[in-house]
Amino acid sequence: MNNLLTDISGVRVGHAHDVAAASGVTAILFDSPAVASIDVRGGGPGTREEALLSPESTVEAIDGIALSGGSALGLDAAGGVQAWLAEQGRGFRIRDAVIPIVPGAICFDLLNGGNKAWGRFPPYRDLGYAAASAAADDFALGSVGAGLGATTANFKGGLGSASAQTDGGVTVGALAVVNAVGSVTVGDGPWFWAAPFEKDSEFGGHGLPPSFTPDMLRARLKGAPLATPSQNTTLVVIVTDAVLSKPQARRLAMIAQTGMARAIYPVHAPLDGDVVFAAATGKKPIDPLFGLTELGMVAANTVSRAIARGVHCATALPFAGALPAWKDRFG
Repeated sequence: MNNLLTDISGVRVGHAHDVAAASGVTAILFDSPAVASIDVRGGGPGTREEALLSPESTVEAIDGIALSGGSALGLDAAGGVQAWLAEQGRGFRIRDAVIPIVPGAICFDLLNGGNKAWGRFPPYRDLGYAAASAAADDFALGSVGAGLGATTANFKGGLGSASAQTDGGVTVGALAVVNAVGSVTVGDGPWFWAAPFEKDSEFGGHGLPPSFTPDMLRARLKGAPLATPSQNTTLVVIVTDAVLSKPQARRLAMIAQTGMARAIYPVHAPLDGDVVFAAATGKKPIDPLFGLTELGMVAANTVSRAIARGVHCATALPFAGALPAWKDRFG
């Protein structure tokens, strides 16, 4: 176990980004099609293939997921991931036609100081292809890929990951792109809201403050009062090696959303686009009631940890007025 999404066998992750543009793409690839669904709670989401992931839709499994900056322009990233998969002969087959199934979601990073003057076509399709080409078992955290341009209310956001196992040996991994309207820390201190779920000091080991002051509990909102509905989002991918049906994957995504509420304050706001994808590689059977409930509990805790790690591992953008990284203040 490396405390990464790729602790699930058959899952690979790749990043590609444009440092000057302060934006990027992260691709999650499955060696074999994975049963998947989605849960959306934020008021300003940007998604691709969301309808396909509904339990009543026909296609059961997906080949990859594309997470991107760029707001709606970043939805092109999934086309790049799709192109790479098509070259490998991967996809949903209808007679001689092969269609890679790549849902995606985006976060808004267009006002973070990077150069977005990219001309007629934004770079996200090419970045998606590069991210898929780079997919591997090991991958970096922090200001990389789709997390390169991410921010929160008070600290630089980023990309985080974590993994865990249930008592029955089912593995679950989470990957989060943290670009939230709210804060991942308690006030402006070193404490993370996700502290009760931390393992092995993975995001600093500071625990929670000895007491909570009114200032700690006030809303810290990115861009307030001038924020727009598309400026913020947290994107999460949960993958498990359990055997799940598509409706069960949807339920897992719904339970895992609880992890956002434990790690971001406030969350699921009108200005957020919070999305959780849940995918299952189908290796280990679980009890459909109690087993799925336990898996959802562990998944939610793992989401919280991944979110905190995304901020903990981030580095500040090299632009005037850029938000500080957590490590800039607390090491």
